Amino acid sequence: MRLLIPVAFALLLAGAVPLSGCGDSGCRGKGDAAVPIGGAFELADQTGRAVTDETLKGKYRVVYFGFTFCPDICPTELQAISGALDMLGEDADKFTPVFITIDPERDTQAVMGRYLKSFHLSFIGLTGTAEQIAKAAGAYRVFYSKDVPPDAPEAYMMNHSGYVYLMDCDGKYIRHFDAGSSAADMAKAMQELL
Repeated sequence: MRLLIPVAFALLLAGAVPLSGCGDSGCRGKGDAAVPIGGAFELADQTGRAVTDETLKGKYRVVYFGFTFCPDICPTELQAISGALDMLGEDADKFTPVFITIDPERDTQAVMGRYLKSFHLSFIGLTGTAEQIAKAAGAYRVFYSKDVPPDAPEAYMMNHSGYVYLMDCDGKYIRHFDAGSSAADMAKAMQELL
């Protein structure tokens, strides 16, 4: 009988391990590997550090594609992500907000660094070559195109899809938020993963 108690206790502890999350990351919510959104990329952050999809593993990701010269929609979406993170308090540390430019011609590392200071301090801003950006955007099924006015080619704008993607700790798709989603809606969905 004395042997059964330690064995039963050990089995109870072993059974409790999965309830604490998925390994060391603390991620409980899992994405859907069958949804073809997300994937491999190689870019550089606003400090010049190389960042890949593998680098970001271990935390949930909130991913948005846009550009720093965007007059309204991009800053609104980044502000909503920032607001959601603020609402999460200490739990915000379990999420990595990622802003990937679709305008690498103008959005250098320095430009990204200055721009993101207006938003949540944990934002990672990613840029790279046109080919690298195309690969990342393709992985997330992001549409974008350059709209160049004939009389002022330097004042071009970028048209792009405006989804905010919530990804799991392995970079698999959990859900997306449409453009204009509130910080409160984002925070609620993020909190439900914890």
